Amino acid sequence: MSSRTLPLLFINLGGEMLYILDQRLRAQNIPADKAKKVMNDIITTMFNKKFLEELFKPQELYSKKALRTVFDRLAHASIMRLNQASMDKLYDLMTMAFKYQVLLCPRPKDILLVSFNHMDAIKEFVKDTPSVLSQVDETYHQLIEIYTPLSSGEFQLIRQTLLIFFQDMHIRVSIFLKDKVQNSNGRFVLPICGPVPCGTQIPGLIRMFSCTGEEVSRLQFNNGGNYAAALREGSFDLFGDRVTKLGTNMYSVCRPVETHISGTSKNSAQHTKVNTAPNPLAKEELNLLAKLMGGLDCQKPGNADTGFRVNLFATDEEEEEALVSRPDDLSYGVINIQATKDQQTNAELAKIIGEFSVSQEQSPSGNSKGDDLLAMMDGL
Repeated sequence: MSSRTLPLLFINLGGEMLYILDQRLRAQNIPADKAKKVMNDIITTMFNKKFLEELFKPQELYSKKALRTVFDRLAHASIMRLNQASMDKLYDLMTMAFKYQVLLCPRPKDILLVSFNHMDAIKEFVKDTPSVLSQVDETYHQLIEIYTPLSSGEFQLIRQTLLIFFQDMHIRVSIFLKDKVQNSNGRFVLPICGPVPCGTQIPGLIRMFSCTGEEVSRLQFNNGGNYAAALREGSFDLFGDRVTKLGTNMYSVCRPVETHISGTSKNSAQHTKVNTAPNPLAKEELNLLAKLMGGLDCQKPGNADTGFRVNLFATDEEEEEALVSRPDDLSYGVINIQATKDQQTNAELAKIIGEFSVSQEQSPSGNSKGDDLLAMMDGL
């Protein structure tokens, strides 16, 4: 498992989330000023300096539920609100889109190009807001500084870590099904055509050499696909052509998107439900998550009238039906951990709470929600 995977996972999932929210805000005819505020607030929170300092520290990936909690907070960092069914659908679309991109990367290092495609799009969203733009540029520099020196082996470890994270996710997405890149069981179809990875040759030729290094014979074989020569390598700089289209906005052409839980996922969820023994690492994971989220400066609307709800379904009836039919195991319920009697935990929580940046519009009661870890997280 690579300790450098979390920042790439967060940035790419965050980019996919912004693509989806941008499409839904336009589809629901949300006023331009409100839509812009939502995008700016989420991106500002996503690239918060303290948050990124914690994010870029070498660390293991969080569990699916813990990461889902982070994105739940992030999606509600502005005046927009999503109910449980729409949030479930949003997270499903985010994860399946990035899983598809990781699977299709010709080389492990191309995951960084996918990340830059997401960053380029995020930068376009806030091009008229200099303060937010500077935060995004700072993250660019961090990505370039940390990841461009990594070896191919280190990128392969990052890719393997991502695939392990995604391996049990088989949500069917209508866009993928219509494009015939996903089967009815939720598994992706990998292509056997197109350009080969940069720096490689089209398969189909075996060359044999003597002990002195001289080529003595050649043997051709059928590679079973329709491959083309490699394209030029994409740019890993702040500006430049990334070449690959993976990580670009697939919702730029307006079309409805539906998600369905495949049979594989349901079986997996039922299997998970059987094992109800408490995880001894759950408390430590939540403590780490709280430290990570300590940098999140989530804003709460001062006036309830200015807020609005976004629906990721075609109608409210579909959203209600999805909420009722959603499996309990996929609702990401809260793990209740009694920590009020743990003096060391209370001291750590008090220290974290003291570092919070409290907005002026935030109610004073928010500071008192520190009796236990989960209450503190709700107070963000």
